[in-house]
Parts: sequence; structure tokens; C-alpha cells
Amino acid sequence: MEKEDLKVLNKGEEEEMELQGYRLCRWRLALVGLGVLCTGGFLLLLLYWMPEWCVKSTCTRTTARDAEVVLLRSTDEFRRWFLARVRVMLAPGSNPFHSLETQTTSPSSPSSPSCPFSSPASPPLANGHTPHPSDGSPAQELISRFADYQPTQIRYFTFHSTKYYWNDEVQNFEVLTGLEDLQVSCSTLHSEHSTGLTRNQQEYRRLFFGVNEIAVKVPSVFKLLIKEVLNPFYIFQLFSVILWSADEYYYYAVAIVFMSVISIATSLYTIKKQYVMLHDMVAAHSIVRVSVCRANNDIEEILSTDLVPGDVIVIPSNGTIMPCDAVLVSGTCIVNESMLTGESVPVTKTNLPNPGPGERGEEAYSAYNTEEHKRHTLFCGTNVIQTRFYTGELVKAVVVRTGFSTAKGQLVRSILYPKPTDFKLYRDAYLFLLCLVAVAGIGFVYSIVLSIMNKVPAKTIIIESLDIITITVPPALPAAMTAGIVYAQRRLKRIGIFCISPQRINICGQINLVCFDKTGTLTEDGLDLWGVQRVENGSFHLSEENAYKENLVKSQFVACMATCHSLTKIEGQLSGDPLDLKMFEATGWILEEATEEETSLHNRIMPTVVRPPKQLLPPEPAVSPEQDMSAYEIGIVRQFPFSSALQRMSVVARLLGEKRMDAYMKGAPEVVAGLCKKETVPENFAEVLEGYTKQGFRVIALAHRRLESKLTWHKVQNINRDHIEANMEFLGLIIMQNKLKPETPGVLQDLHRANIRTVMVTGDNMLTAISVARDCGMIPPQDTVIIADAIPPHDGQAAKITWRYADKPTKTSRLEPKTQELYHFAMNGKSFAVIAEHFPDMLQKLVLHGTVFARMAPDQKTQLIEALQGVDYFVGMCGDGANDCGALKRAHGGISLSELEASVASPFTSRTPNISCVPSLIREGRAALITSFCVFKFMALYSIIQYISVTLLYSILSNLGDFQFLFIDIAIILLIVFTMSLNPAWKELVSRRPPSGLISGPLLFSVLTQILICLGFQTITFLWVRQQPWYTVWMPLTDVCNLTSHINVSDHNDTEIDDHNIQNFENTSLFYVSCFQYLIVAIVFSKGKPFRQPSYKNWPFVVSAVSLYIFLLFIMFHPIESIDEFLEGVIDLRGYKCLSRLCCPRKMMPKARYMHLAQELSVDPDWPPKPTTTTEAKPRPENGSTYQIMINS
Repeated sequence: MEKEDLKVLNKGEEEEMELQGYRLCRWRLALVGLGVLCTGGFLLLLLYWMPEWCVKSTCTRTTARDAEVVLLRSTDEFRRWFLARVRVMLAPGSNPFHSLETQTTSPSSPSSPSCPFSSPASPPLANGHTPHPSDGSPAQELISRFADYQPTQIRYFTFHSTKYYWNDEVQNFEVLTGLEDLQVSCSTLHSEHSTGLTRNQQEYRRLFFGVNEIAVKVPSVFKLLIKEVLNPFYIFQLFSVILWSADEYYYYAVAIVFMSVISIATSLYTIKKQYVMLHDMVAAHSIVRVSVCRANNDIEEILSTDLVPGDVIVIPSNGTIMPCDAVLVSGTCIVNESMLTGESVPVTKTNLPNPGPGERGEEAYSAYNTEEHKRHTLFCGTNVIQTRFYTGELVKAVVVRTGFSTAKGQLVRSILYPKPTDFKLYRDAYLFLLCLVAVAGIGFVYSIVLSIMNKVPAKTIIIESLDIITITVPPALPAAMTAGIVYAQRRLKRIGIFCISPQRINICGQINLVCFDKTGTLTEDGLDLWGVQRVENGSFHLSEENAYKENLVKSQFVACMATCHSLTKIEGQLSGDPLDLKMFEATGWILEEATEEETSLHNRIMPTVVRPPKQLLPPEPAVSPEQDMSAYEIGIVRQFPFSSALQRMSVVARLLGEKRMDAYMKGAPEVVAGLCKKETVPENFAEVLEGYTKQGFRVIALAHRRLESKLTWHKVQNINRDHIEANMEFLGLIIMQNKLKPETPGVLQDLHRANIRTVMVTGDNMLTAISVARDCGMIPPQDTVIIADAIPPHDGQAAKITWRYADKPTKTSRLEPKTQELYHFAMNGKSFAVIAEHFPDMLQKLVLHGTVFARMAPDQKTQLIEALQGVDYFVGMCGDGANDCGALKRAHGGISLSELEASVASPFTSRTPNISCVPSLIREGRAALITSFCVFKFMALYSIIQYISVTLLYSILSNLGDFQFLFIDIAIILLIVFTMSLNPAWKELVSRRPPSGLISGPLLFSVLTQILICLGFQTITFLWVRQQPWYTVWMPLTDVCNLTSHINVSDHNDTEIDDHNIQNFENTSLFYVSCFQYLIVAIVFSKGKPFRQPSYKNWPFVVSAVSLYIFLLFIMFHPIESIDEFLEGVIDLRGYKCLSRLCCPRKMMPKARYMHLAQELSVDPDWPPKPTTTTEAKPRPENGSTYQIMINS
């Protein structure tokens, strides 16, 4: 039954989880309750930390359908457990898309597909609206409708702000996302969903979809406090404090409480601040008043929180912030989507095409999809700047998704519930602590046995044996480990890098690969016009710097530059795609748009008009007053917006006074040239184009055509773009330059010198990206770039990858023996998606040398980061837009160059708007990581040294005194820990990386050697002092020890009996020896270069160590300098020499998967794939894919 009833949620998606159903069991609950009482609440804590134990100990297994509690387990590498309560809601139907109307008033639509949540007994489906709404008030109407139905029990649970509903058909829990669940086609959206819902239907759907709100609840300080305090470490500290208080060690207990309070307060402040920041970002404009169309053509104003999928909203003409994802069904909108794409360029959204019955049948029946139809979709959180409409017709959109299902909701969820970042240091730290606990266990047993043999009272036995555990696992460890990170955070702040996730600083020290966004990160934000190259009579002119010339003002080339764009005026300012803006500004022309008043006077939109400035027009003598040359202007009659699939845009324009219209087109040169008459395209077109793209220029081609006189204004409004975009005349090229930021090449060179790989991930064109990668030094000039073009399976053919060179490499480079770094892979987003799906094991090989990933969608950027992490890279990501949010959050160290939305998701935000922050962050990360190692080793040694002292003293029924513990823990340990963490980062990045884990040969060797030396010296001291002629076994009334040490003077009177037997020779000797050992270990473990500045430059540490030495020697009157010299020499010199022989055999197998792969591929004769070969996917087994390489004939 276990296997049989294991359900998989979100199959194949990022949030895939296994689900098991459980039912509460009373007798188990009673037993657990008894256990909680017997253990004083500790069992409850254990069940809180372990959700799977909690469920399995209180519930019995059952089917998912009957479950009261579900146990979820993620299927990723972390395998985390979660539990959720299953709730039951009563609803009039089992499906949100069913109509509440009776069967007679609402016949089901034959064209609509069956709904995933419908069951055989359910009422029929009515997609979207009711043809005959009945009269009466909404409340009465709803009651009368509900009365017709048998209430249905609907089971659901909520997990990570998403509701999962039980679906009888598929026998599993499923998420309701919105209108897309219906697989509704574009034509059905227009015919059946564009008239709105009745109030009943809206309220009914709201039962399932909930309130349309992305609710980021800011937890109360009390809740956060409880969550923070229930951390295992703080519970251990609480246990220690209670124990010390019982043993009257009040001072140290107070010190630990004080440190814990500061630590908890800092943590609470940071977490609360993050929640408030996110809440403010989401809450701004999340609740607005919207106008919705009802099914009876009424328009009603409601709060945006009441919206449900299927509602039809009216977009106001002065714009709004979208409260949901909606698809435009009438009118056009100009939208700023910087929240999603990172490009603050207004985008024109057009209404969803509504093909008639006779037209293009395929599109009419293709299901609506937000990704495929994003040119028609308004996304939640994006800013509608203004709308365009025809007289009397409102700009309407159908709500598709609401709440957390929207694009913005998904982004917020990724920030609220990030995947944990696995880091070896923290795993090893826990392992190390377990070892210390094991050591403590030995001491625990030893002290109990010893005490029983010496007939010690039971209370003393319990306290002293438990005390051994608190000595071995130091409660001050979390505070000590945090110190280095806090200092690093402060240093980062000084250089303008802000951090919202301090734990990530350590992980940044391990980064060995950095992904960079291109636009705005490696290069300047905008494009500059470098020049133009016109074509006349089928041949190129020489390139010209600009087109702002009198002799060109009336040329078709300039007319095309002035008209073929999607610019619009917003509050008097020209706004639109930066490329269009630069192109239009280069002409010097003026753009005028019709006002709203003018629009309403005419039947349709008044055309946008462009005209040259008067000073550019040639001063030709006017033949007659009617022919005024200053009236040379062109009206843009129809616009076919830029389509990334078609890689072009075109417009139909008319010169004032002309009968015939002109078509102008601009786009990717290869595409435009293919749509032009052969004779108008120059013969050397390909060479000229390649010359520019290799230099990293962005090239756009222009074309023109005179339209037939029979094409009237009305015909143009309804014509298909394919009729216009054909048989054009090639006009020439516009050459744009995307300049590199001046800091980029230098920073990338520093990273390469430090053996840190660099990768470009961009939404831009492939060839432009490759040339920018060459310009900035990411791809050295002599290296080959192999482009992988992947084609998905179609017409029964398997998926395949075609390999080709980006540029023809020189003959010499082909004859050279193959070395590791001679080739780089480049691919676009579509190819990446195909390879990830059909060639998963090939993907690992490709990311090993993949340097350029172009045309990548935001979620693909995140997938790439995960693929790189899958082969054990520590990945950094540097980007500047919200489209990089997912990747910034997922990377081990994400750094955002913008202080907008991306900074909420990104662990780091840089004030400096260039990539120079990346090496600084890695340097500080390395320094913080080495500091963590130093502190951890020091704290481990401190606890072991104290453990040895206490264990030796227990053998004579003695212990260290309260003030001795206090002096060691406060004056020595805390002072040293907080000052040894102050070493700043080394000034440059070196090619060596710090170790990633604590469990490594050299590190363990140094720790074990120190432990043995400390153990030896303490044992010798303990035994040697007893051999002295003046030694006497101390009795409470002899005051001999106080002559040697002032620190051991008890607060008690001389005559008072010392219960703990503290004032004795052994105690004093071990106390002094151990104090010197703490200081020696601190100096030995305080590492300097190549990752941190040397310790002698850290003056607070030097001053602290020297002062403590002088103080201890002073109060002891017996300096032993030889200990210091001897110990330091042993560990630093001999230890490491022996170690290098012991722990570093000549040939080691690499640990990281990417190194394994690199070794395998270096001996693979078929790798890298040769150009003009094709790799084809074979039918694959369950776990992976197989492929074969075929050489094209």
C-alpha cells in the first residue's frame, strides 16, 4: 500500500513532491501526549523539528482521498519534509467553471473541452456567462441556485500559498491556476468569455480561487521570536543556562543570555525588515478599484480583490497597475513591464486575434497560453501607461489568473519560499559537532562512573556529568561564527554592496563560475547609432555616420527610419524601444500623435504623423502657394508590431497629398533580405553583414515597397501582414553599437586569472552576444565557438542537434591538438529547452564549456543556474532586472545591479552599476569563509582543551571555579574570537580557492595534532605538579594556593568549606597552562594570506593577544616562553610538511562532477562535436537519454 498510494504532485515541474495520506489516530496521540509530559516538553520540540516523525507518530496511513493530514516530500536533492492539514469546504458544485444556472437556462457548450475537475454527476458546463440571467437580488439569486444543488464536499490543502484540490478523475490533488485549466481556444475566448460573469458565478468561483491578492503576511515579532528561539542551538543554550544556574555559575550564564539576546534581536530585525520590504513592494497598488463587465452588459465597479478568472475588466484610458493576469480582447495598451523583464521599455500589447470561421483554422482552435500569447497578455504588477481605443469601444481584458497564480505571484512565491542552498561548510559543521557530542558522551559516562565510585551525592553527579556536555559543545559557537560574517557584511556595505542574506557571504567564497546578464550589466543600457550603409541600384554606398542630411531628407531610407517604429508620446516625451528611439532621433524628425479629442471626432484612430524639421528641408522655390514644402509629412496608417518569432516589424504609411501608400519594414538583416526582390539586395550583402556582426554591432536592415493604388485605407486596416511584407526593395543597413562598460574587460580578466569561469546569459541575439563575449575577453580570440541548434521532435522525427561554427576558424586552430579550453558552446533559449528535455545527459557536457546562452527566458536562466549547480559548480549570478530575479535567488551568490525589484530577490545589491562588485564580493566571501574556518577550529580546540582540564580535575573530585570559567570564556575566548575575525580580505583574487568543507585532510590533521599536544602538556602538568616536593593534597583550611594566584581567591571566608574543591595545586596549574594553550591555538589558527590580510595587520587581535600574555605572565610570576615558540613551530612547519606527504597522493580523483566530466571528455574522440554533424535523440530509457552522432553528407 505504501508504494501504491504514493502520489506525485506537480509532476515534471520545479516544485515536484511526493504525497502520502495520513489519518489522525487517537491512541497514538494519547501516547505522544504522555511522552511529552514525561520528557518535560522535549519530545514536542523533537516533533516540531522533524515533521515526518510528527506525522508518523500521531497518524496512521490511509489513501490520499481520505487523508486528514498529508505528508509531503520534495523530490529534489534536499528531500525536505512538510506536512499540511487537509480541509473540507462545502460548495454547490465540484468545479469552479460549472455554471450555477439550472440545466434549462444554461446549455453546455459543445465546443468546450471537459473540465479537469468535473465529475459525472456534476451539472453541465457553461463557459463564462449565462445567456438568460434571472431577475432578483444577487443574494436571493445565489440562495435559490444553491438550493437546487446537493452541497458537494471539496477536500483541499494549502501549501506555500497554493491551494491543492482533490480531483476524483485523476485521483490526485491538483492546483487550480485559472482560465488556462479549460484549455480554451482563442476563438472561444472571444465568443464565450468576453461578455463577463454574473455576480453568482463570480462568488462561486471565488470559493475556489480565493481572494485576488498576493498576501505577504508580515509575521508578528512574537511569532518570529518563537520560531527563532526554537532553533536547536538556542534550546541547547537554554539547557546550558539552567544547568549553570543550578551549579551557581551565574556570571557566565548571564553572559551567554546577554549574547543570545543580542543575536536573536539582530536576527529578528533582519527577518522582519525583509518581510516588510517584500510586503511593501507587493502591497503597493495591489488593491485598486476596477470596472468589470457583467453578463447583462452592465459595468460595475468592484475591488480588485474580488476578481476571479473569467471576469472581464475595463482598462482605464489613463492607465493602471494590473491587479491580475488578463488577456486583451479589444483595444491596445502601452505597458511598462520592467517588473517582469527588467527592460523599462514600453511595450505595445494588442488584442487577442479572433479569426473568423473561414480564416486560419489552426490558430482559432489552438489553446490560449500566457507564454505563447504574451503579446496580448497584460501581466499582474505591470504598469499600463495608456490605452488606445476606437470610439465607443472600451479596452477590455479577460482575467486569466489571480493571486499567487499570476506572473507576479510566482515571483513573490520564489522569494518567500526559496530552495535551500546546500553548503558543505554547514553540513561539516554539524558533523563536527556530532563528533564533539560523541566525545562529550565519553566524558559524561566517565564522570558518572567516577562520581559513583567516590560516593558523590546524586545532585552533584547529575550537574557535573551534564556540565561536561556544555563544555564540549560550546554554547557561544553561533555568536562566534556570526562575528566574521557581520564584519564582512560591514566591509561590503562600505564598498556599496548591501546584503539581505548574510549566510550567503561564506558561500560566495567558494564561487568558481559567474553568470552575467549582458544588457545593462556587461554593456551600457542603450544602443548608440554607429552609422548607416545605404543601398542604391543593388549595391552598397560607403558607410555614413548619420542620416541627418539635407540631401537625404526625402529619401525612402530616412522615411523608413522615421516611420518604422512603435514609439509613442507619453506626457509629451517620446517613449518606446531604445533601438527605435535612437533610430528616430538620428533622423531629427518630429512625431505628432492625435489627441483623445481628435480621436473621438473621427471614426477610427487618427494616424500618427512624422515630419522633418523645417531647417532640414531644401529651400526650393515654391511654384505655387499650394505647394508649400514645409507641409512634407508622413502619416502612419497601420502598424504591424515587432514579433520576435518573425524578427521584423512593418508599417503602412502615406505621404501627405499622395494617393498611393508605402510599406516600410525593418528587422533582422537575413529575414529582411529574404523578403526583398533578389536584384535589390547587393551581392556582397552576406560579407558586409558578417563583417559588422563579428565586430559586435547590432545590424538592422530596412526595406520599402510602393503599395498598389487599389489598397484603400479600410482595406489596409484588415489586411494580413504577409501580403504587405513581400517583394520589397532593399534600402540598406543601420548599424547600432552596444558599448561595453569600461570596467567589464578588466574585471573579467581578474576573474579568469583567479580560475573563475564566466558565462553570458542574455535575452539578446546570439551573434551579438558572441561578439560581445569576444570583445570583453570572455571568449579569447583564438578559441572556436560551436553553436548548438536543437530542433524539437516533429512529424515522427526524433529531436536533433545540429552543430556549426559561429565563425570559420583558421586552418591552424583546427590542426592544433585539442586542448581543454579551445572551444566554447553557444546556444539560444529554444535549443536549451529542447536539449534539457530530450538530451539531459548531453546538457551536462554542454554546460561544461557553454559560454554564451542567448535569447534566454527568465525561467530558463534559473534552469541554467540549476544545471551548472548540478555538476557541482558554485555559481554566482550578476544581473540588473526583475527578469533575473529567479536566477539571482537560485545562484549561490546573486548580485543585483539595480535597486528595484531584483534587489528584493537578490541576496546582494550593488550601488555601483557595473560588475566591479563581483571580484570584491568573492574576495570578501573568501575572507569570511577562512575566518569561519579559523573560528570553528579555535572554538573546537577551546572546548576540547577545557574538556581535558575538567576531565583531569574530575579525577581528583575538583573543577574549575566560576571566576576561572568566566575569565577563560569572556576575557580570553570572546575577546580573541571577536578580534581574530577582523582580518580584512586580501587585496586581489588568487587562483587558489579556500577549502569548501571542514572535513578535509589538512584541516583535521592540524586540529588533531593540536589536541594531542594540548592533551600531552596538560597531562604532564597534572602529573608533574604532584611529583613536586612542596605538593600537598589541599584541604579547605590551607590557603597555600592563594599565594600563587589571585584569580583563585574565593569570595568565601577562609574558614568556609569549599564544596567544589576548587582551590588546589592541580587546578591552578591546569588553569594557567590551558590559558596559554587558548592563546597559542588562536595565533596558530589565525590564517592570513592568500585570502585574508596577515594577522599582524589586525591590530585589535595583536593588542588583545599580547595584553593577555602579559597579564597572565604577570599574575603567574613565572613566564614560560618556550611553550609558545615550540607549539607554533610544530604545527605550522613540520605538521604541514608531513601532511602534504600523507594526505596528498600524487594523483587524486577530483571530487566535483564537472571535473570528472572534463576528464572523461578530454579522452573522448567524438568531443567536441564536429561542425556539420547532427546529434539525434534515440528513444530513451526511464533515467536519461541516449543519442548518436551522424555526419551529414
